[in-house]
Amino acid sequence: MLRTLAISALAAAAVAGVAFAASEAEHPEDHPFSFESPVGSYDMAAVQRGFLVYKQVCSSCHAMSHLAYRHLGEPGGPFALYMVLNHETGEEEPHFGPPHHGGRYVDVTENPYVRSIASDYQINDIDPSTGQPIERPGRVSDRFRSPFPNEAAARASNGGAYPPDLSVINFARHGGADYIRSLLIGYSGEQDGVLYINRYFPGGKIAMAPPLVEGAVPYEDGSPTTVDQYATDVATFLQWASDPHMEERKRLGLIVLAFLFALAGLLYLAYKQVWRGESH
Repeated sequence: MLRTLAISALAAAAVAGVAFAASEAEHPEDHPFSFESPVGSYDMAAVQRGFLVYKQVCSSCHAMSHLAYRHLGEPGGPFALYMVLNHETGEEEPHFGPPHHGGRYVDVTENPYVRSIASDYQINDIDPSTGQPIERPGRVSDRFRSPFPNEAAARASNGGAYPPDLSVINFARHGGADYIRSLLIGYSGEQDGVLYINRYFPGGKIAMAPPLVEGAVPYEDGSPTTVDQYATDVATFLQWASDPHMEERKRLGLIVLAFLFALAGLLYLAYKQVWRGESH
């Protein structure tokens, strides 16, 4: 009996300790992302910049195993390419994202931007003629290359900490994009041994070193190259990666709601017609 009580007390203390550690984290900052409202959409320029930040910074440690390179160029993707007729020159010009009028979608297998992104990576494969392992340039059909062959190698390269897969990280963490953005800007610059102080991480200490440095990733569109901008952009990219069909789903939802409102009106008119002259 005493042993059972002692075990229960230790368990309760452990749970209380975890709860206390988690309570030390500050609530994520509420950032006005463009995709948050019921009719919101992705800022595709931010998604493109966020991919660049992921590619140059985050991909050295974090995998995105649920994402393939082809997803970047499919309709709704940040590098979906359309050819739009220029009425002045009479020639077709490339355009990212669906144009307002007309335009011809370029199949992702013919998309030079996505093909270039995929070919930048070396993918482990098997030579079909010799059966020996080889490395080859990536194809659009390949999934994002993992930085480590397995979890043990990932932990060994990161001091025992396992970098989580970022494919659906915005849905896997309470606070979503706000939490990811806040975490990336929440470093105080102080350390406790091998851990880094971060006011938004449960317990206040995190094994990941500050990944973002001002000016580290150049932007061609003139956007600020600050830690705050990097964090916002990569959080937007990770939201798109977690939910690439959000815009299509919201459009469909609006159509369904409009149909239901129209149906409700017709049913009401039918009710009035059928029961006219009857007292209720």
